[in-house]
Order: sequence, then structure tokens, then C-alpha cells
Amino acid sequence: MRTATLAYGATSSTAPLGPLTIERRAPGDLDVAIDILYCGVCHSDLHTARGEWGGTQYPSVPGHEIVGRVTATGALVSKFQVGDLVGVGCMVDSCQHCQPCGDGLEQYCENGFTGTYNGPEQGTGANTFGGYSAQIVVRENFVLKITHDAGSLAAVAPLLCAGITTYSPLRQWSAGPGKKVGIVGLGGLGHMGVKIARAMGAHVVLFTTSADKRDDALRLGAHEVVVSKNADEMAAHANSFDLIVNTVAAPHNLDAFLALLTLDGTMTLVGAPGSPHPAPNVFSLIMKRRRLAGSLIGGIRETQEMLDFCAQHGIVSDIETIRMDEINDAYERMLKSDVRYRFVIDMGTLQTTP
Repeated sequence: MRTATLAYGATSSTAPLGPLTIERRAPGDLDVAIDILYCGVCHSDLHTARGEWGGTQYPSVPGHEIVGRVTATGALVSKFQVGDLVGVGCMVDSCQHCQPCGDGLEQYCENGFTGTYNGPEQGTGANTFGGYSAQIVVRENFVLKITHDAGSLAAVAPLLCAGITTYSPLRQWSAGPGKKVGIVGLGGLGHMGVKIARAMGAHVVLFTTSADKRDDALRLGAHEVVVSKNADEMAAHANSFDLIVNTVAAPHNLDAFLALLTLDGTMTLVGAPGSPHPAPNVFSLIMKRRRLAGSLIGGIRETQEMLDFCAQHGIVSDIETIRMDEINDAYERMLKSDVRYRFVIDMGTLQTTP
């Protein structure tokens, strides 16, 4: 049995997003049904809806930064009950039997995790639909507890992608007291990286091409701000960083940042450009045993840890709340970096969208 659900999505790569009716499965024994209250808007949503990464199945309903309230639970569900505030991030399932899944690293599932949208669903191969919708049904093991104050739920939503995407490499490479950490880019990901790295106790330096973001970066928690186009400012930090988290999703010169790493320092990439970065000069790596790495969101266990950490430290995203029918304008503004720093859809407006 499946239930008709109101949603908003794209019917082709060139069509603007608009109202749709999709079907959600009835909750099984291990499922949780959720009324969606808020959904963050990630750049991945735009890439998928417009077919820019290839492989999009239409109709496409994006959205993987979901906060909502439990409305029903399956007979074998033990972690949640009706009325709980919960979150759903970038994954709604994985094979559950490979080594990464067993280690709590479902995002690296050897058989491919199931994305919250643009699936495929485990077992059936059916296309999944995301959070630009009224309800969603998710396997219990991929639902997260929200312990933030109820008044901040809209600003919690981006933690389910932007938050965990930056938290995971900061934790993996032990950001904390005594460590100098750089964050490249002050967008949806970067501003979360600054907040989280500061809360972890690291000395945080924000790199930006925009001098007018200096005051905002300091407000968000950066100890220092470097305009990356200024050669003197960059040179002043040569050979000094333990970790740089690069959030920029556009091709750029990686050598300029690799030169800032200390011996055994690491730069990890979390931004996903549409075309490759220029290859780094090998001497940027071998002369200081530096490492160039990547990181993909986080597993469910680590995502819950991130949410609890952020609740403990009062961390949420800086957001602009929009109506569902403002999503196409929001996409165009995202392309111009005209948001500080994340759009979040009030899903209550979906019911009243023409």
C-alpha cells in the first residue's frame, strides 16, 4: 500500500520545479513515518534537478536536509515514538552487511548507499524522493534524534548535510586545541566548518576571495581571515596548518593551499566542482609529506554525534527561510552566492502553494 503525497520537484532537466504528487510506501515494521517541517536547500539539489551530474531520474524531488515530526512507527521500531522531533540526512538506507556499513560508515557502502533522493531504493531499485515534500518514510536506522530547542528547528536542518560534511573531516583529522585549521570558502559548508572547528577548540583561519566577508567570518568564530587573492596574506601562513578543509565547489589552484600545510599536514576536499581541479604539483606534496584527501558526508553514528555536539554547543546554521514556491528563485540566487548562508524551506507553505 502506498500513499499519495504532495511534493515539489522537476519533471526534466530544463523544467522549473513545481507541484507534484508522489507516492510514499506505508511504514513497514522497521520504518518511521515523518511529517516534514523544514528542508534545507543544498547545491546538490540544484545539480540533481538540472541533471548536471548525470543519472537523474525524473520526476526528481530533491531535499536531504530534513527536520520533521514522527507520525507513525513500525511494529519493531524501538528508537522513536510518535511526536519525536527527528532528522533525515543524505542517506535513507545501505546494504547493511559490507564492512563499511558494519563500521558505521554507510556513506562508503561497498554496494552503494541509497540517497534520500535519486535512489535507487535497496531491493526494489525504485527511485527515491527527497524532502521537498509533505511526508517521508525512512528506515529506523537512518533516522536521527533532534535535541536542539524546538524554536531553532529550521536552522538545524542544514546540519544534516552542511554540518556533517564539515564535522566529519574535522573529527577524522583531530581538529582541536593546539591545532591550526583552515576553512576555504564561506558558504553553506564553510560557515558551518568555521563554527564547528571553533567549538572543537582549534585555531581557525577562514580563507575567502571576498574581503567583504571578513567581519562575518570573525562573527562566526574565525580567529583570523585571509583573502586568498592576496599573496602577502597567504605567504604569512606558509607551512603552518595541520588541517585545511576546502569547501569550494569550483575548480581552483590547490597548490596555493597545499603550500600552507605543515609537515604531515592534510587538506581534505569536501566541495564537488562540476569539472576537475588543476592537478597539484607533486612537489607540493612530497617535500613536506603532505596529504591531499577527500571526505563524503558522514555515517549515521557520526551524524548523530555531530547533532548532539552542535546541540551541546548551541550551533545551528545561519539561514534564510523561504516558501516552497520561492525555490526556483532561490536556485538562481545560490548560483550568484546570494545567500548567507543556507536557504531552508518552511514545508508548511507546501500545502498553500498554488
